[in-house]
Amino acid sequence: MIIYLSKFLFILIIGLNIVACNTITVIDEHKTTTDIQLGDKESIVLLGRRHLSQHETELDYISCVGKQLSTGEERLNVIPEQQFLDSMYPYFESSTAPMDVQKLDKLIQHPNISKKLEDYKIHYFIWIEGNTKTIDKSGAISCAGGPAGCFGFAIWEDEAIYEAKIWDLKSISVTGKIHTETQGTSFLPAVILPIPLLAHVKSDACDGMATQIKKFLN
Repeated sequence: MIIYLSKFLFILIIGLNIVACNTITVIDEHKTTTDIQLGDKESIVLLGRRHLSQHETELDYISCVGKQLSTGEERLNVIPEQQFLDSMYPYFESSTAPMDVQKLDKLIQHPNISKKLEDYKIHYFIWIEGNTKTIDKSGAISCAGGPAGCFGFAIWEDEAIYEAKIWDLKSISVTGKIHTETQGTSFLPAVILPIPLLAHVKSDACDGMATQIKKFLN
C-alpha cells in the first residue's frame, strides 16, 4: 500500500509541477511621446501607490522590480523607494503624495524639494499601482496525528495586476503607461505529506514589468 501511494504521489507531483510552474503574463504598453531619453548619470525612482488601504501595492513587489532594473546590461540608476520616502518625508507618503503631474509641478516649486530632486538627478518618476490576490480556490487538506499524516488536495488561482505610470520630471508630463497581468494556478497535494507546487505569479509579474520598463526607457 505504501509503495502504491509513493508511486501515485510521484506521478501526481511530476504532472502537477509541470502545470503549476506555468504562468501567463500579458503586457500592454502605451507611450504618449517618443522623446524618451535617460542620461547615464540620471536616475529614476520607483514608488508604490498606497492611497487605498484595500489595494495597496506591496513593498516586496516594488523592491523586486527595483532590483531587476538595477541589474543586467541595460541596468538603470534606481533610487530605493524607502530611501527616497525617508529623505522626502512627508511629501511622498501615501496621504500626501501627488496623484497627478500637475500636483507634482506645484510640489517641486518648494526649494528644499527641488534641491533634493536635483541631488538625486531624478528624470523619471515611476508610480506602480496594483496587487497580487487569490481569485479562486477549492479543495481541502486534513491532517491527523501519527503515521496517517495528511490527505487531500487543494488548488487555487492567483492573479497579479499592476500598472506603472511614468512621469517625466523635466517636462512635467506622463510619458506612458505599462500594464502587466499575470495568472497562474498552484496545487497542494497531500498523501501523508503536503507538497506545495506553486505558480510564482508575483515574481513573474515583477520580471515582466522590469523588462518592459527597461525597454521603455532605453
